[in-house]
Amino acid sequence: MSKPNENADWSIQEARELYHIDRWGAGYFDIDDQGRVVARPLPEEGAAVIISDLVEECRSRGLRLPVLIRFQDIVRHRVEAINRAFKSAIADSDYKGRYRGVFPVKVNQLREVVEEILDAGKPFDFGLEVGSKPELFAGLALQSEEGSLLVCNGYKDAAFIRMALMGIKLGKTVILVVEKLEELRQILALGRQFGVEPLVGLRVRLLSKGGGRWAASGGEDAKFGLSTTELLTATNMLREAGLETSLKLIHFHIGSQVPDILMVKKAVQEAARFYAKLRHMGFPIQYLDVGGGLGVDYVGSRAPTESSMNYNLQEYANDVAYYVAGVCNAEGVPHPDLISESGRAIVAHHCVLVVEAFGSIAKTELPPGLMDFGPNEHPLIKELLEIRENLPKLNPLEAIHDAIERRDDAQDMFTLGMLSLEDKAKLEQLYWQIADAVVRHFKTQRYVPEEIRRLEDSLGDQYLCNFSVFQSLLDHWALGQLFPIMPIERLDERPTREATLADITCDSDGQVRQFIELEEPRDTLPLHPLSRNGNGETRPYLLGLFLTGAYQDIMGDLHNLFGRVNEIHVFLDPDEESGYYIEETIDGTTIVQALSAVQYDERELKRQVKAQIDLAIKTDRLKPSEGMRLLDDYDRGLREYTYLTF
Repeated sequence: MSKPNENADWSIQEARELYHIDRWGAGYFDIDDQGRVVARPLPEEGAAVIISDLVEECRSRGLRLPVLIRFQDIVRHRVEAINRAFKSAIADSDYKGRYRGVFPVKVNQLREVVEEILDAGKPFDFGLEVGSKPELFAGLALQSEEGSLLVCNGYKDAAFIRMALMGIKLGKTVILVVEKLEELRQILALGRQFGVEPLVGLRVRLLSKGGGRWAASGGEDAKFGLSTTELLTATNMLREAGLETSLKLIHFHIGSQVPDILMVKKAVQEAARFYAKLRHMGFPIQYLDVGGGLGVDYVGSRAPTESSMNYNLQEYANDVAYYVAGVCNAEGVPHPDLISESGRAIVAHHCVLVVEAFGSIAKTELPPGLMDFGPNEHPLIKELLEIRENLPKLNPLEAIHDAIERRDDAQDMFTLGMLSLEDKAKLEQLYWQIADAVVRHFKTQRYVPEEIRRLEDSLGDQYLCNFSVFQSLLDHWALGQLFPIMPIERLDERPTREATLADITCDSDGQVRQFIELEEPRDTLPLHPLSRNGNGETRPYLLGLFLTGAYQDIMGDLHNLFGRVNEIHVFLDPDEESGYYIEETIDGTTIVQALSAVQYDERELKRQVKAQIDLAIKTDRLKPSEGMRLLDDYDRGLREYTYLTF
C-alpha cells in the first residue's frame, strides 16, 4: 500500500501566506513553482534569481556558508523609487521646491553600497549624510561633482569642521548641521580663519516624537539638537557675524523606523513652522531636512508596530510635501528644497544572509530502542504510560496536569538520589510525548487555552545554525527587532516542525526566538524536518534571513571571534544566459584576521606553538615528521573561515 502524500493538500500560495513573503517581500522576493525562493531585484523587469542556485555557485567557487548576498540592483531600484515618490508628491501638491535626498552612510558604510547609491542617484543629485570624521573623509572622496550635497550631522571637532570647509572650497555643498552652540562658534571662527563662508544647518529639537523602539531619539530630551532658546541664540550669532546667508538648512529627526504616519505629519508641520518663522526673520534658508524615520515593513502587517508601519513610501512623500507646502502657503514664505535621510528604506531589502542548519534538538524524538518498557518499571513511569495509553479517553487538560505533576515528582526524587538516570530519561520522554499529543488535540479546537499555547512553544525544536546572531543579526539580540526568516527551498513541501534557531556562539543569548507574524510575533518558526544522506549525515537545510541590509553587517561584533561572513554581489545582466552574474566575492574573516583584531600576532602564535612541538619531539612524545605536520596544520588553520566547515 502506497504511503499517503502529506503534501497533496499543500500549495505554493500557502507557503507564501505562511511566511508572508508576498507582504514583506515588497515585490523583490517570491517563491517559484518548484518551491524555491527567488529574488526579483527589478520587480517590473529583469531576471528572477533562484537564491539556492547562488549558494551552489558559491560552493563551486570554494565560498562556504554562511554567505551574505547583496543584490545591488535592489539598491538602485530603491534610490529611484524614493525619488519617483517625491517627484510625484511634489507635482500633486503643487510644491515649488525640489527634492534632494541623502543617504546616511552610518546605515551601511560598505564602499560598493555607497558607490551604487551615488551612481543611481546622479540623475536626482542624490547626496550623502555623514556623522563622523571617517564617514566625512569617505564622502568627500566619493563625491566629485561640483555642488554635491553632503550633510554633516553629529558632534564635531575642529578637524571635522576643517575638512567640511575644504569640501566647500572644492565646490561641494557641504552643510554643517549644528548640534550645540559651541559648534557654531567654532564653525564661524574657522570659517574666518580659512576665508570660507560656511554653509550652516541648525537641528531643531522638536516636541514631536516618533514611535517604536527609537522614539526616545526624538522629542525635547533628544541627544542632539537645539532648543527654541538655543535656536534664537544661534541666529543672533550668525547675524552678529554678518552671516545670515550662511544659514542654509533646518533639520529635525524624530527617530528611526517611525511606525505611524501621524507622527510624521505632526513633526513635519512643527518643523515647517520653524522654517517659516526663520524666513520671516530674514534668513534665506534653502533646505528643510526631515531626517530619517521612513520605515521598513519587516513583518508585512502594514500596522503601526515596532517592526512595521501603517504607511508606504508614496504616502510618506505625499505627506511631507503636502504639509510643508501648507505651512509655507499659510505663512507666505517660499517652499524649501526637501531633504530626507532615508537610509533603512534604501538598503534594508538588498541583503539576504543564507545560513545552514546542521542539526536539531528535538524533545519528542529519540534513538530507537531507548524507550523499551518492561513489566518492572518505576511506579511513576507506569503512571505516565497509563496516561499516554488512555489519552483518547481522558480530558486532555487533566491529562497534561497529571503528567506535569508526575514529571515534577520525578525531578524531586532524582535530586534526592532516589531515581536512576535511565528512569529519569524515560519519564522525560513520556512527558514530552503526552504533551505533544495534547497539543495536537487542541489544534483541532476553536479555543486553545493559554497554557497549551505555552506548552506548544516549549515543544519546539532548536535548529542549530552556522552563524552568529551577534555578528549578523545584532538588532534582534539587542533590540528584539524582527526579521523575515524562512527556508529558501523545499517550499513545495509542508513544514511539519516548529523551531527556534540557535547560533554557534557559546552564549545562551545567541538564539532567534521570535519570528514575524501579522499580529503578534510568534515564538517558533515552521520548518521542514532535517533529512539525512546514506551515511547518516544531515543534509544541508538552507535558511534565508531577509532585509538585513541596514545596520546588521556594519554593527556586528566579534563575539567568540566569529567575524564577517563571506559575501557576494549580484547584478542583473540580460546578456547573461541566467540573466545575472556575480560581480564580486568578498572573503569573510579568517581566524588569523579575527585574532589580529584582538592583538594576537600571527608570528608570535606560530613561534609559541613551534616551541611546544619542539619540546614534544625532544621528549619523544612526537616524531619529527608528525610534529612538522601538526605545525603545518596549525599554519593552514589560521587562514580558515571562522565559521564551521561541513
